[in-house]
Amino acid sequence: MRHLRRLFVLAALGRKKEVEQFVGPITLAGVRGIGWVSVWPWQDGYNVSVHDVQDLDDEQYGDLSVFPPLDPEDEDEDETGYGRVIGHVQDPTEALELAERSTGASPDLWVNHGVAGEDYADYVLARRAQHQS
Repeated sequence: MRHLRRLFVLAALGRKKEVEQFVGPITLAGVRGIGWVSVWPWQDGYNVSVHDVQDLDDEQYGDLSVFPPLDPEDEDEDETGYGRVIGHVQDPTEALELAERSTGASPDLWVNHGVAGEDYADYVLARRAQHQS
């Protein structure tokens, strides 16, 4: 089971581990991309980062943090890859709520760091199957 129950998401953050979520397709200036969000421990709290990256249309690429940004001018590189920090809060629950409210992330689809690429792979395969039918 790749998706974590809320209790396990909070436990991971409490252990100073990052969680992330594939949010879905986006388009920026006519360029197709995908979005994902990460919540990660930083200093005395938690950062929430939004990542708008190119859609490589390849289910073999599982590490979303290495996908090139859609708009390099609007993104900074940090330990979670390219992204924009949209908030820093003290409480892990507040960080998750900020991420969900700001990006449309689902409370039920959080995964451990490095696992959101599996949801992206499912998205790519489903999109291909839809175009073949």
